[in-house]
Amino acid sequence: MFSEQFSSLAKEPFFSSEEDSELRVIFGSGAIDCIGEEAKAFGRKVLLVTDKGIVAAGHVDPALTLLRDAGLEVAVFDESIENPTSSSVNNCKNIAQDFGADLLIGFGGGSSMDTAKGCNFVLTNGGEMKDYWGVGKAAKDMLPFIAVPTTAGTGSECQSFALISDDSSHRKMACGDSKALAKVAILDPDLTISQPLSVTSCTGIDAYSHALEAAVTLKRNEFSARHSRMALMLLADNLQKVLLEPNDADARGAVLLGASHAGAAIEQSMLGAAHSMANPLTANRGVVHGQAVGVCLPAVIRFNSNLSDVLEIYAELSRGVGFADRDADAETALNCLITVIEELLALAGFPKNLEQHGFTFDDIPNLAKEASEQWTAGFNPRPVSGQDFAKLYASLFAGTACAEIDFEPSSI
Repeated sequence: MFSEQFSSLAKEPFFSSEEDSELRVIFGSGAIDCIGEEAKAFGRKVLLVTDKGIVAAGHVDPALTLLRDAGLEVAVFDESIENPTSSSVNNCKNIAQDFGADLLIGFGGGSSMDTAKGCNFVLTNGGEMKDYWGVGKAAKDMLPFIAVPTTAGTGSECQSFALISDDSSHRKMACGDSKALAKVAILDPDLTISQPLSVTSCTGIDAYSHALEAAVTLKRNEFSARHSRMALMLLADNLQKVLLEPNDADARGAVLLGASHAGAAIEQSMLGAAHSMANPLTANRGVVHGQAVGVCLPAVIRFNSNLSDVLEIYAELSRGVGFADRDADAETALNCLITVIEELLALAGFPKNLEQHGFTFDDIPNLAKEASEQWTAGFNPRPVSGQDFAKLYASLFAGTACAEIDFEPSSI
C-alpha cells in the first residue's frame, strides 16, 4: 500500500524553517488513531477547531474519543467558515480563552487550520488579526498546534501563515510567524474520502498551483525546489485518478502528501501572480479559490515563461514528472505542462473563462488594481504591473488574445 510505503515520514522532520522550528508529519491510513498520544505530549486542555461539515461527516466524534481516552479535556469550536474573517477568528479566540486551552488542533480544510492559527495569534499575543498582517509580528510565544487536514490541497498544515479576510474590505491578510507552525501534522487519507468531488477537485488544483508557483518565485531556493518537485511527482497521475475514482485510497494518499509538500514549498518561497489574480475573483464574485487560481494559472505560466530561467524550471518539472519526454526542448515541455493543467481543469468541470464566472470586461480595471495590491504579486519571478494584470485578465475572456487588449494606466 502507498500509505505503508511512506509511513516512515512519522519518524523524520518533514520541514524545518530558518528558525529551526520543526514540523513532524505522521502519514498513512489510520494515522488519526495517534491523535490522543500526540496531543498529550503538548497539553492537557485541547480546543479542536473544525466546521459543521466535518462534524456531520462523522470525523470529529472518533477524534474526541481518542483525545479523551488519552486523559485530555476537550472543547470544540465548529464554527469555522470558508475564507475565515477577523471576526470568526475572534469568536474562536473567545472560546479558547474561556476554556483555558493550552493546545489547539485544526481539524478540517485550510479554513479550519487558518482559523486555529489565527486564534493562536490573538489568544497569545492580543490585539486583532490586522496587527499580524505580514511576517514575524508575534512577540510572545504561541500555543502548540496540531494540524489534521481532511482535504488535500491547501497545504496549510505545513505553513506558518494564516490567511484571514478583513471583515469590511474582504482583503486577505497573510499573517505569518514561525511560532505558528504546527508541531505535528497528521495526514490520514481516510479522512479525505468523505469530501464531495467539487471540494476534491478545487483543493487538488490549488495544490498544483502551489507547487508550480512556489517553484519559480523570486524567493525560490533548494528547499522549495525539492518540495515542489516532490509535490508534482505525487500529484502528476494521482489527482486525475482521484477525480475519476474518488474512492482510490492510494491515489488520495498521494494527493494528500503532495499537497503537504506543496504547502512546505510555499513556506519556503511564497506564491506568485496566479494567486494575486485569484483573490480578487473570490472577493468580487465569490469564486471558489481552487477555480479562481485554476482559471488564472495557465496564463500566468505563459507570462512567466518569457524569462529563460523560469521557462527552464517549468520545462524540467514537466520532463521530470513525465508530462514531456526527457529530451523535449523547453518550449515543448512547457506546452505539455500547460496541456496537463488545462485537461485537469476540464476534467474537474471548472468554468473555462471569466464570463462563465460572471465577470465582464468592465470589471478588469478594478480586478487588475486589486491584483497588483496582493502580497504575492511581489514574489512573482517576472515583474507584473497593473497593466500586465489587466492584459492577463483580458486573456481569460473567451476568444480574446492577451496582446490585443490595451488599458490606459489611469484606469487601473
